[in-house]
Amino acid sequence: MRVRLRNPDRVEEVPGPCTVGEVLEALDVNPTTVLVIHEGQLVPAGTTLDDDAEIEVRPVISGGSADRCIDCGGAVVIEEPRHRAAWCAVHFRDHVVRQVRKAIDAPMTAAWVDEPGRMFSYDDRILVAVSGGKDSLALWHILLEMGYAVDGLCIGLGIGGYSARSTRVCREFAATHAAPRGRRLIEVDLAQDHGYSIPGAAKTANRPSCAICGLSKRWVFNQVAVEHGHDVLATGHNLDDEAATLFGNVVRWQDEFLARQRPVLPARGRNQVRKVKPLYRLSEREMAAYCVVAGIDYVVEECPLVAGNTGIEHKDALSELERATPGIKAQFLFSFLDREAGRWATDDGRDDVGECTSCGMPTTAPVCAFCRQRERLAGHLPVATT
Repeated sequence: MRVRLRNPDRVEEVPGPCTVGEVLEALDVNPTTVLVIHEGQLVPAGTTLDDDAEIEVRPVISGGSADRCIDCGGAVVIEEPRHRAAWCAVHFRDHVVRQVRKAIDAPMTAAWVDEPGRMFSYDDRILVAVSGGKDSLALWHILLEMGYAVDGLCIGLGIGGYSARSTRVCREFAATHAAPRGRRLIEVDLAQDHGYSIPGAAKTANRPSCAICGLSKRWVFNQVAVEHGHDVLATGHNLDDEAATLFGNVVRWQDEFLARQRPVLPARGRNQVRKVKPLYRLSEREMAAYCVVAGIDYVVEECPLVAGNTGIEHKDALSELERATPGIKAQFLFSFLDREAGRWATDDGRDDVGECTSCGMPTTAPVCAFCRQRERLAGHLPVATT
């Protein structure tokens, strides 16, 4: 049996016939952190494959096992121990949409926002930040299918072939799924529009790439949403992202970040839009599986600059806990949001938000961090190309 493992790519041979679970055990792969794909379809752990089968083992996070779809009794394509359930392809898509609907419609508690209400309504204009990855494209697809007025925003970061592939995938998705519904993809190129790429800026400033990238994207997200008249900025942060972030913030007791660890951040003042995370109830594994069953092409490879990001280690640690105790990540995150978030949200400094004297975007200082960063780079870095 030919087994292609991703990130890093390699090919292994495993004698068959045997079950998917036996293949993963032979390769020492945690089954809760991957999807297994055979002939374009997801296959669960109990499926027996022939000796001449070719499969892909795609890394994600979370997992499980069951025999029949919980909704219709049909053949299973994915199991989720956290939910004590398994689904066929059709009802798995329904499950994902239900979780997004629950996130959108559930009354926001006082710990999350100043006034109770939904994340957003059908009257809002929504902008989804898309990177070409599974989470953001799945989110855009789900919201379009649900009938929301939602555009996409793709930022060219100048990270060589990786950025080129990401932009191409976003354009192809927009042409297939958004344009027929009258929605569009907005593109911003850091090199052309702001004078630097992420690799060049990180080298010049001698700062971690992720720090410069995160600051740049947050500013562009808000600026574009304001410029184009959107009411809400939605990002594809999922359960694993949020649980890993919370873990890191708790370990370091970072009060300011804990205060903002919420699925909804309301706009404060002019030139600021509401920020929401509709996927916070769904795992990375569920989002990757959604893309497969919905036929969404996405960039499987990780950003080449992500090495050393502590969030990856936090995800790995929580995944090992999830393997032994299914649902522990959700319990950790949801318990914080339901019981503890209000303790940290009493004073997060956002009452002091004003406008940057340079760009007009929100800031707690006279000049925002993005403008200060761009000023430091000016004169030291030629305009880059993607």
